[in-house]
Amino acid sequence: MSTLLPSRYLTFPIQNDLKEKMVFLGGPRQVGKTTFSQSLLKNGHQNSAYFNWDSAEHREIILKGQWPATEKLIILDELHKYARWRNLIKGFYDTQKSSHQFLVTGSARLDYYRKGGDSLMGRYHYFRMHPFSLGELGYSKDSLENLIKFGGFPEPLFAQKEKTLRRWQLQRLERIIREDLIDLERVKEISLLERLAEALPDRVGSPLSVKNLSQDLMVDFKTAERWVTILENLYYAFRIPPYGAPKIKAVKKEQKLYLWDWSAISSAGAKFENLVASQLLKYCHFEEDSEGHRMELRFIRDVYGREVDFVVLKNKKPIFAVECKTGEKQLSSVIPYLIDRTDIPHFYQIHLGTKHYSPHPKAEVIPFIEFCKKLNLP
Repeated sequence: MSTLLPSRYLTFPIQNDLKEKMVFLGGPRQVGKTTFSQSLLKNGHQNSAYFNWDSAEHREIILKGQWPATEKLIILDELHKYARWRNLIKGFYDTQKSSHQFLVTGSARLDYYRKGGDSLMGRYHYFRMHPFSLGELGYSKDSLENLIKFGGFPEPLFAQKEKTLRRWQLQRLERIIREDLIDLERVKEISLLERLAEALPDRVGSPLSVKNLSQDLMVDFKTAERWVTILENLYYAFRIPPYGAPKIKAVKKEQKLYLWDWSAISSAGAKFENLVASQLLKYCHFEEDSEGHRMELRFIRDVYGREVDFVVLKNKKPIFAVECKTGEKQLSSVIPYLIDRTDIPHFYQIHLGTKHYSPHPKAEVIPFIEFCKKLNLP
């Protein structure tokens, strides 16, 4: 894998949207938003058109709007840390949109605070940046092996060193809990929430029992549920609900949980399933943010335990389902069963091997690399 940072999948959609409105760019901490945003500037202009609210020097420039008139694109990083940031950026946009484009970047707080009023309604497009994937790195075996081992966040992925990965994982969790969490939520039991975060990798891919989590942490159910939701808001984990096809007795309340950083998972099968979940969520968010489709990522499980890992819905209609297998196995017996009882048009059984064949007109056994390439996933 090249040590040069590949072009990101959001480059062209964001460049196009900047011609119409402001763009807000959110996503997990350390996913590469600052590096990406600066890459949109012309060579040599990073020092004159990029402004970070954390810099005392930059704060004065931002408050007065004193950026060079010759700079078309203005990048404002961490602006949401300013209490009156909405009215400030609204004023800049309304008075300077003919001469400047504005890209506002941030992490969990940007996503949270942008929803807190309607003063910016109709003035911006919002994008969520995800970790790297095969569509950006290249469809090679080496790229896939590195993704599985080091995750998709730039620092550990491109360092490709286990020591770097371990240190990065510790620092990331500490920053999420000690910095982002304190900024957003009032949680007294920080150490218990850290224990919750450390326990979640062992629960990836299985139906998540918040009741069991609450018992392990010795807190009530509502507190445990709230803490899991907080970790979702902080881009540490995400949950997906079941798909209730009418002709099967589908579970209704169970949810499955996955992590934004799958490198922390020890089980090979769960890690691969999490990688696939992250790839599909990235696809869903990309379709929503760039094309305006209503996307959903779900799973199928009936009361008898028959399950397919993922179903992707576009505008409330299923478009395909995915079953994950680490080895080259025969088509799961659950897939023909669901083909006869659901309106899902196509099923993919993906794996880490090389075999690619279609045992059924609506089903395909396909390597994960070929699957990503065939569907042109971002």
